[in-house]
Amino acid sequence: MNISTRQGTAEDIPAIFELVKELAIYERALNQVTNNVDKLTRDYNEKLFDFFVAEVDSKIIGLCLYYYRYSTWKGKRLYMEDIIVTESMRGNGIGKILFDATVVAAKNVGCTGMMWQVLDWNTSAVNFYRKYGTSFDNEWINCNLDF
Repeated sequence: MNISTRQGTAEDIPAIFELVKELAIYERALNQVTNNVDKLTRDYNEKLFDFFVAEVDSKIIGLCLYYYRYSTWKGKRLYMEDIIVTESMRGNGIGKILFDATVVAAKNVGCTGMMWQVLDWNTSAVNFYRKYGTSFDNEWINCNLDF
């Protein structure tokens, strides 16, 4: 199997939105997805996020979507919103390839580190991140305010 990764483009957005919906189904939360291809395209064009894709035979089978945030204590940080690999391709190292590409991208633009969230019941993802020496935070509470 020939897996390749590259920086995503606006033309990839319909395919990555299918991955987003697949993740929402996996997390039992498809009804919470209010985003769509048009909004994603607009926000991408406004440079609100960037992403890597993984491909096999020119078909997108994985995604890592990220953006930058700023910490008053640490400076510029890369926030990894999601790594998604289509279910049929999980277990082939694609998540690692995408994660590693994102780490390199963060270092290349001078980030002081990366941040992300993982569901506590997603033990395969938790175990994956442990391999990198990830620190898990038990103090902070996630907060959301939807409009």
